[in-house]
Amino acid sequence: MEDRHLIVFVKNPVLGEVKTRLAASLGEQRALDIYNELLAITRENIANLGCRKHVFFSSFIEDDVIWEEAFLSKNIQDGDGLGERMESAFSHIFRSESGPVKVVLIGSDCPELTSVHINQAFELLDTSDVVLGPALDGGYYLIGMKKNHPAIWLEIDWSTDRVYQQTIDKINKFNISYSVLPVLQDIDTQDDWSDYLSRRGEKGNL
Repeated sequence: MEDRHLIVFVKNPVLGEVKTRLAASLGEQRALDIYNELLAITRENIANLGCRKHVFFSSFIEDDVIWEEAFLSKNIQDGDGLGERMESAFSHIFRSESGPVKVVLIGSDCPELTSVHINQAFELLDTSDVVLGPALDGGYYLIGMKKNHPAIWLEIDWSTDRVYQQTIDKINKFNISYSVLPVLQDIDTQDDWSDYLSRRGEKGNL
């Protein structure tokens, strides 16, 4: 659907630069392998979505079979911190479209996030200004909007367990309507990965 846009934030899979908390427990190579698996899961989960897809790389645009040119547009994240980068990505889409659109942004480290959740997020934007998908660690795995709300990106303690609640507080402060998706688990630590494998039926296969 032309009015639906999905932004996917990914880190370039470079040894020593991804999943550092996993690397502290499992080593840099295993952390990189896991992140590459998470990228593949993310790509598979969004492949059949009826929307326009945009991947935003952390450092440089990759010529990789996972993110084919025909599959989606490729961009580089712009900004000093995560909030600035997300706000910039939303602004990029809203500026490029002349009519009303719905924009949903996800990361690449929540393997249980499916096309069902994303489609639900788009549908919730019919009646809400913002939709959030809270993560177990206190952050969020998804945010969607019908127009940019710059104020909700400010004064957030990014990469902490306060991100989701601080964002909700900002939304309430500015009387922005919102909806919430089910709580899911991001993969940041060895325990997160072990829990995910257990639910997937692969106990002990770290």
